[in-house]
Amino acid sequence: MRIAVFGANGPTGRLLTGQALAAGHQVAAITRQPGSFPLRHRRLDVVGADVLDATAVDTAVAGQEAVLSTLGVPPGKEPITTYSRGVANIVAAMKRHGVRRLAVVSSSGVDPRPYSDGGFLFNRVMLPYVTRVLGKTLYDDMRRMEALVRASDLDWTILRPSGLYNLPSVTDYTLVEGHADARFTSRTDLAASMLALLDDDRYVRATISVITTVGNPTLLQWIRREALAKG
Repeated sequence: MRIAVFGANGPTGRLLTGQALAAGHQVAAITRQPGSFPLRHRRLDVVGADVLDATAVDTAVAGQEAVLSTLGVPPGKEPITTYSRGVANIVAAMKRHGVRRLAVVSSSGVDPRPYSDGGFLFNRVMLPYVTRVLGKTLYDDMRRMEALVRASDLDWTILRPSGLYNLPSVTDYTLVEGHADARFTSRTDLAASMLALLDDDRYVRATISVITTVGNPTLLQWIRREALAKG
């Protein structure tokens, strides 16, 4: 297929692009910084475009058969609009060019719930702080993005990973429609699950959770590797 990947230069976007090329797809990797994109391939077009630029998005979407969004921005106190404005541009371009299949990465943080293995510190302290304080503006914009996607008449899927971390290869991950009682998702599994949706109609117009069940870090390991590394 001809696939457009938005947010291609992020950690998940790079993995997704590599997996899509390995699977034989033609990929347009869309990034604001094309010069820093590390992959090269005869079936890869690295497109310099800002998702907030409607004209650039329209050009990038033209001629594609599917669009996968791995957009990501760091949390902050200022209002965030990248997810909702960017995906609004993507949806509008897809409608203009007759592209039907859309998958977007959101987060389990848009609908936070206690986890059975979370314990007091995670469920009562860390989860509320991350979702209601530290990441409030980010998750608010993800909710706007999800609402916009659901209101479209496209063949969409919303993916909600939990705490993201790195593994060297794809695992036997699990997909659950709606909320999943699991705290971690590897980026390799998230990328693989997005790619698999192109050949699977079970989750069209559905919101799904992606669960990694092996190789998960402890909470302390995750904080050290992910949360503190971003600080």
